[in-house]
Amino acid sequence: MRISQTQPISDTVVTMPNQCEIDAAVCERLVRFAQDYLGLGPRTIRAHLLPSLLVVRLQGMMTVAEQQLLLTSGTGNARDMIKQMRMVLVEAARPILVALVEEITGRHVVAVHHDLSTVTGEEVFVFSFVEVPPLRT
Repeated sequence: MRISQTQPISDTVVTMPNQCEIDAAVCERLVRFAQDYLGLGPRTIRAHLLPSLLVVRLQGMMTVAEQQLLLTSGTGNARDMIKQMRMVLVEAARPILVALVEEITGRHVVAVHHDLSTVTGEEVFVFSFVEVPPLRT
C-alpha cells in the first residue's frame, strides 16, 4: 500500500495547554487524589503555575478527627502529631503526586514541598520543575 504525499498520516493535532488549562487540570486531579487518598476533599482549591513552580493551595483539609484532637488536647503534641502524620502520608503518596503533575504539565518534577496549617486547615503543595513548562498563549 502506498500513501500519497498529499494524504495526511494522522488527523491528530497536538496543542500545548495554556496556563488556565493546566491550573484547572491540577485542581481537578488533586481534589480526586485528596478524596481517594485522604478520604477528604478541600472546600476550595487553587493552583498557580509560575515559571518553574506549581503552587497548589487547598482549604478545609483537616478531618473532623484532627480538629477534635486539637480541641481536646492541651499541648502542642496534637499539632505535631497531625503534621507528622500528614507528612508521612504525603511522602508515601509522592510518586502518585509527581506522576500526576508530570502528566499534566509535561515536565519533570524535581522536588515536592508540603505543609498543613493546623490553625486554618489550609494545605499547600509546591512542585518545582527542571525547566519551564511550555504554554500556549
